[in-house]
Amino acid sequence: MNSVILQTASRNEWSQIAQLLQESDLPLDGAEDHIGDFVLAYQDHTLIGCAALERYGDSALLRSVATHQAFRGKGFGQALVRQLIDSARHAEIHTIVLLTTTADNFFPRFGFEVIPRMEAPDGVKDSAEFQGACPDSAITMHLKLP
Repeated sequence: MNSVILQTASRNEWSQIAQLLQESDLPLDGAEDHIGDFVLAYQDHTLIGCAALERYGDSALLRSVATHQAFRGKGFGQALVRQLIDSARHAEIHTIVLLTTTADNFFPRFGFEVIPRMEAPDGVKDSAEFQGACPDSAITMHLKLP
């Protein structure tokens, strides 16, 4: 397998990101506004994965974790999430929150735990995902960073 390159997204990559998110049944609301918060995985100039970390004070929202269907189960999603967790630590973010309707079994391997939605930090609750992009039935999870 050819090597995978992880890089920060640029505005001209939005259409590819949007397509991957739509194919993965993930919301687009608010994502383009945070294009610079995305990390992308490329293999042979093909976008195979993405994830974003929207910062809200000393908290952040992990969102839009998606891997192209042909590349799922090969660790690319894990690599993207690990990179964003490391970035959060270096940026002195203390809590990472996410909403999910389908991947609640994926995130505990990184230390994420389920919390009541109302316990998410206030800034994160102002994000597009909390304001309606994700349904109220979505599971809320958080990771406390040292």
